[in-house]
Amino acid sequence: MALRKRWRALDRSTVGSAPDRFGYYELGDSDGAVVDSGVGVLRDALKDALGYSSAEKVRWAEATSREHAERLADEHR
Repeated sequence: MALRKRWRALDRSTVGSAPDRFGYYELGDSDGAVVDSGVGVLRDALKDALGYSSAEKVRWAEATSREHAERLADEHR
């Protein structure tokens, strides 16, 4: 099941406001359909997505560790 959080525009402002900690994230298209997801340090992962993905939206859940982020991914994929 997808995250139940509001979508944000995948832009420099959003990436700059992303926490510098592990988390699970979802990337969405213009209609809000999930096109990709991942686990990592959120700010770093979203910088990559901004540069290399065609996604237009993003949402995330913060985690306390990589292991916690992996558990979140298992719950939401």
